Amino acid sequence: MAAADSSSSIVDFFGGEAGYRCGYCKNVTGNFSHGMWAHSMTVQDYQDLLDRGWRRSGKYVYKPIMNQTCCPQYTIRCRPLHFQPSKSHKKVLKKMLKFLAKGDSSKVAGDVTEEPMDSHGEDAVACSFVLKNASDISQSELKPLSVEETERVETEDNDEEEEMKKEVIVKKVASEPPQICADKDSAGSSERSDSAKLVHTTPKPGKGADLSKPPCRKAKDIRKERKLHKLLQNQTHTLEGSPSQAEPQVLLSQNSNSKANQPKSIEDFIFVSFPDDATHQLEVRLVPVSFEDPQFKSSFSQSATLFAKYQMAIHKDTPSECGEYEFTRFLCDSPLEAENPPSGPDCGYGSFHQQYWLDGKIIAVGVIDVLPYCISSVYLYYDPDYTFLSLGVYSALREIAFIRQLREKTSELCYYYMGFYIHSCPKMRYKGQYRPSDLLCPETYVWVPIEQCLPTLEHSKYCRFNQDLKAVDEGGIKELGRVRVLHKRIVMPYSMYKKRRKGPSDEANVQQYASLVGQTCSERMLLFRN
Repeated sequence: MAAADSSSSIVDFFGGEAGYRCGYCKNVTGNFSHGMWAHSMTVQDYQDLLDRGWRRSGKYVYKPIMNQTCCPQYTIRCRPLHFQPSKSHKKVLKKMLKFLAKGDSSKVAGDVTEEPMDSHGEDAVACSFVLKNASDISQSELKPLSVEETERVETEDNDEEEEMKKEVIVKKVASEPPQICADKDSAGSSERSDSAKLVHTTPKPGKGADLSKPPCRKAKDIRKERKLHKLLQNQTHTLEGSPSQAEPQVLLSQNSNSKANQPKSIEDFIFVSFPDDATHQLEVRLVPVSFEDPQFKSSFSQSATLFAKYQMAIHKDTPSECGEYEFTRFLCDSPLEAENPPSGPDCGYGSFHQQYWLDGKIIAVGVIDVLPYCISSVYLYYDPDYTFLSLGVYSALREIAFIRQLREKTSELCYYYMGFYIHSCPKMRYKGQYRPSDLLCPETYVWVPIEQCLPTLEHSKYCRFNQDLKAVDEGGIKELGRVRVLHKRIVMPYSMYKKRRKGPSDEANVQQYASLVGQTCSERMLLFRN
């Protein structure tokens, strides 16, 4: 037996919940999911849970039962290092620039009407029944005993077998070292070994682009390149006698041409210097979700008021459904423990509110989690008076740009997790427009390019994306006895707890929990047992 590390995740698993109302298709009892209450959670554990299809709403962490739920929800991630904004994305960015510079708020033809990242809070309804259960557990029960107290309890177990004594020593499971993300000119993506395999298969004719080949280029661009090449050759021949002069001229011509032909990035639209007489000023502030943070504390009231305004206007909530208590529970209570390692980003890891301040007032807030390998978008709410700015799309593009910024120091942080992609719900397909992106296979937990997933989703709402039929969940549970348990403030392996437990067996429940979170997380997190 051992005392828990102060940074251990502590969870209370509830198992599969009976069908509840689906916020997407409005089926009264069609939504099925597994759930657990996270009293505390490390950013690495939550990262690994995301890579197994889990997601949080406040402190409630849930995983849809994909082959049973009415609207299967597939975890989707974008690869920001290779992201290029579409025409509709550029329209949104230009519209914002025009508004800030000249105050122009006119609607543009073909305006994007996509939903913001996870502005749907329907999944959070599962939290309501959990709140009561969670409050029944006192904080003292969740605090593991000190090393001295644990040793005292350990000596009382002299009748235990010698083999069991050895098994009881809890070893800290080291996190697998992450692989560095692929460079921008790399065709694939590189990830951690356990859940990070990216499956590429050559599509059948008519089933999408072959990702193993370079992307198609416009004939116009090819003609321009040939013409330039010919021009450069002529220049080189003309200046043959003075190579010292020819070389810089050729290089200058190549550089200016490549810059002119290179498509604009989102940074070109976002980080623009405005004249002093610009009509509006926009400032984006990253604020840690903590009442100990002065910025978060001072802006809480304004932020909560904006949340209520958004929920009532967009989601038709009543005032009692979106008060400060609901706002705090849903978007301020986070189980993630803030971490600031030297090798991490300057802001550290944890939960944040990315506040959009326009002329001194908050008009939008993006709730995000900064994790070891990604930024995970949690929710976005905004002032309905500024709907014309397409703030949902704009904030998503800002978050992609933010990941690129963070990667300059933290190379492992290179993905943008956009929540769930729901193909069976047409209004939730917009996330698939942020490309390149991948969907998580619900059976083997490998990432598959979305282009390869869409044809199968057209025929069946539930799909196994990994086409290797022999492939299995490599991170699945292999040794149930090694699952870590917190019982009466003592940390022990499940094999020990099973011998001490009185009453009916809970092995089926623990087996289900371990198979859903995987072997690595089950040996690192603490499963609370009464």
